[in-house]
Amino acid sequence: MFTSKVSYYYPSDHKAFKNFQKDLKRKILTQRKKNQPLVIVCIGTDRATGDCLGPLVGQYLQHNTSYFSVYGCLSHPVHAQNLTETIRHIYQLHTDPFIIAIDACLGCTEHIGYITLSNMPLLPGQGVSKKLPPIGNISITGIVNTFSDFNEEKIQNTRLHTVVKLASFISSAIETSFPLIYPTSYRRIL
Repeated sequence: MFTSKVSYYYPSDHKAFKNFQKDLKRKILTQRKKNQPLVIVCIGTDRATGDCLGPLVGQYLQHNTSYFSVYGCLSHPVHAQNLTETIRHIYQLHTDPFIIAIDACLGCTEHIGYITLSNMPLLPGQGVSKKLPPIGNISITGIVNTFSDFNEEKIQNTRLHTVVKLASFISSAIETSFPLIYPTSYRRIL
């Protein structure tokens, strides 16, 4: 059993990118079993600005799949209506997958624009009071706006600039982390 730890990264901090890569690498190498297939699930919808973080990350990553499989992008998002079906599909295609779940979230004012990395599953839909299944061995979130009594309105009225900046950081860090984790000779072609 491991303790829940959430790490925060601010993309404008010049050390954030390297620290995120180092922590992601450590979590994958310590938690993933040998030969366990890597799956990245990018959750959200392009119908709400604040909730398109996951699909944007999936869009950026979908052509770099020599190390992992990607579910969720702008043309085929993974969201509340198809999450359970997507999870079932993943487990049918991949034996005992190691899942990295990515989603947007709401937080306190001082954390807007931060990225979190956790060794715990993601609990999608909490910010808008949806009961969805937990997903992921590791979770990554981008804090796109603040909690309020009107979370759905906050998600709709989030600045696209914030979302794109977070999605670019997350996808670039993931893409450049895997060659550091696994030598070229280990690449899996899916």
